[in-house]
Amino acid sequence: MAWPASFHRGTLVSRFSHHHGVVFLLTFFSYSLLHASRKTFSNVKVSISKQWTPTAFNKSVELPVETWSSNRLFPSAEEATLFLGTLDTIFLFSYAVGLFISGVVADRLNLRCVLSFGMCSSALVVFVFGTLTEWLHFYNKWFYCCLWIVNGLLQSTGWPCVVAVMGNWFGKAGRGVIFGLWSACASVGNILGACLASSVLQYGYEYAFLVTASVQFAGGVVIFFGLLVSPEEIGLPGVEAEEHFEEDSHRPLITGAENEDEYDPGYSVQEGDAARTQVGAISFYQACCLPGVILYSLAYACLKLVNYSFFFWLPFYLSKNFRWKEAEADQLSIWYDVGGIVGGTLQGFISDLLRKRAPVLALSLLLAAGALVGYSHSPDSKSINALLMTVTGFFIGGPSNMISSAISADLGRQELVRGSSEALATVTGIVDGTGSIGAAAGQYLVSLIQDKLGWMWVFYFFILMTSCTIVFISPLVVREIGQLVRRRQAHPLSE
Repeated sequence: MAWPASFHRGTLVSRFSHHHGVVFLLTFFSYSLLHASRKTFSNVKVSISKQWTPTAFNKSVELPVETWSSNRLFPSAEEATLFLGTLDTIFLFSYAVGLFISGVVADRLNLRCVLSFGMCSSALVVFVFGTLTEWLHFYNKWFYCCLWIVNGLLQSTGWPCVVAVMGNWFGKAGRGVIFGLWSACASVGNILGACLASSVLQYGYEYAFLVTASVQFAGGVVIFFGLLVSPEEIGLPGVEAEEHFEEDSHRPLITGAENEDEYDPGYSVQEGDAARTQVGAISFYQACCLPGVILYSLAYACLKLVNYSFFFWLPFYLSKNFRWKEAEADQLSIWYDVGGIVGGTLQGFISDLLRKRAPVLALSLLLAAGALVGYSHSPDSKSINALLMTVTGFFIGGPSNMISSAISADLGRQELVRGSSEALATVTGIVDGTGSIGAAAGQYLVSLIQDKLGWMWVFYFFILMTSCTIVFISPLVVREIGQLVRRRQAHPLSE
């Protein structure tokens, strides 16, 4: 296998300064903190469900029957569980709507201010939702729903901003492995949220929300004062100026064209030089019409449904299905994220070597179906369950991380928008927003399927959605495999 020219010239090292490292870490941990606050909610679902049901089912507080009965939300734990699934759905739908808006807004305003505002405001909402309401013993379904809608809108500012900042600092050279490693921020956030929640859960679920909200608010302050959104802010050349000197700068990964004749400008709504000379932020419609955006968005809708179902429901599943303690289930669920971290990094590295993303995704998703079958039959053993969980995370979380980070960056930096430095957040918002719509619908379906048919049918549903992901990217897979074959035929000595 021939290495890309950028690897031979050492661009992954020589062009990086300490500013790149600082940006990498700040964006990494800013989104990790946002995910940690989301993970806290999934980790304390059992405690919340007990708190919201009658005394006969509730063991988490010591209140007089009359006091509790006047404050309880649901007559049974089953109805409380269904409402928790509804809250997940509400959050993800508002998050999805917010992503479509935030991407466009972030491309037109200061990315640092938008990200910092989203983090600090979301932290305040999480504090009110999980801590203040419990301290005041105020339980109201509509109030919870309204807070979670606002939280979804505020949290949606995070991903488009951090991907856009990373895209401003890191070019095509090694983007797969760099973004693959960086996209572990969501999984690290899940691990952080699980550890923080389990460490204070014995004192009450409200303290889990308090800790994560406080850390997130502090992170937002650090971002406001410390993040540089682009190299131009300190006089360094931008990534587009550097890529101008790359031999393959006019053949981005996402278009897959191996020569100028192979590239088809009619593949986009933009025509010829008009698209190449476009300046400033592009419109939402123009971003949707870029090559690959719609197909990857639909694929991500199916894949994020599965990935976020594990994110939201895995601790609950382990606690209910295997009767393990809630804190133990929280800690065990970390292994799914570990698999996603390794999968995203390794698969990103392989896609860099191939200079193609879709075939790597397709192979991983085919193996993911088998991993889901294996995990659905996991025995009542923590070690075996953790192993199967890690493998499942590798083949599902890895491709999910690639689509949401490296592939989104490819889509927003492809040649058709080379004249626009303000397209990346919009494209990222479209891809992640569509994915979040699928994930939102999925969370309600998971709670419904589990209640009516059981957990095994939930896993059948996951396998179906994984198969749909493969179907959506299949045109890109066929196209890119054909280009790989033609490249081998044209350059037989390079192998």
